Amino acid sequence: MKRREAALLAAATLWLSGCTPRIEVAAPKEPITINMNVKIEHEIRVKADKDVEALLKNRSDLFGEGDS
Repeated sequence: MKRREAALLAAATLWLSGCTPRIEVAAPKEPITINMNVKIEHEIRVKADKDVEALLKNRSDLFGEGDS
């Protein structure tokens, strides 16, 4: 009787070991791309702001102060 129980336990162990979850980690097929347009636009805005600031300092008559 003990042999039969041992054989049944061994068979159940082998059967249940096939039901263990499997986790697989894989790299993506396509490379990851990062769009850098935001940085370029930011640099352009900073340069444009500096140019406008210099223009306003040099040409204070652009907005016609005191015309009314």
